Amino acid sequence: MNSFELNKVLGAILATCLILLALNIGAGAIFSPEKPAKPGYAIAVKEHSGGEAAGAAKEAEEPMETMMASASIDKGQSTAKQCQACHTFEKGGPNRVGPNLYGVVGRARATEAGFNYSAAMKAKGGNWTFGELYAFLANPRGYIPGTNMTFAGLSRGQQRADVIDFLNTLSDAPQPLPKAAENAPAPAGAKPADAPKAAAPAPAKK
Repeated sequence: MNSFELNKVLGAILATCLILLALNIGAGAIFSPEKPAKPGYAIAVKEHSGGEAAGAAKEAEEPMETMMASASIDKGQSTAKQCQACHTFEKGGPNRVGPNLYGVVGRARATEAGFNYSAAMKAKGGNWTFGELYAFLANPRGYIPGTNMTFAGLSRGQQRADVIDFLNTLSDAPQPLPKAAENAPAPAGAKPADAPKAAAPAPAKK
């Protein structure tokens, strides 16, 4: 093969390479994907207002007195079964990890004989009223920081009312159920009660 023919072959190869390079550049310019400003995928999430949800939950829960009025002793006894690992319920029953609970409603706090209460429980003082038990059973360690009770609590108010109603039966003298304040302020917008009509004057004697 002479030099002329060799030059033609090399020229053809070079031309082919140049054409392929041009096609590659052109295709890249036409079909180049647009890169996002931030990597990843945007996912649309419906936002919920935490304040509204908390307000609705708070509004849905009735006062303790209302729930105590409709409490179920049977349901309370069933729920209280999860406490049997740490407490006894019968009169004169022994203390376990927690104190015996017979007569606990109305009892002075940290006074069950023979049980070693935590310093936090002793310092709290007061009696186990319906309201105290209701708040304590919701979150024991939150209500009395430092208590040895490891129970997480009962989040539902009606469930707590059922348990307290059951505990109230474990007594020689059960406490009367709490009642809502009789002189509670009237709700906003309520019309005042009509004033009593004046009595008609008695007829004059003749």
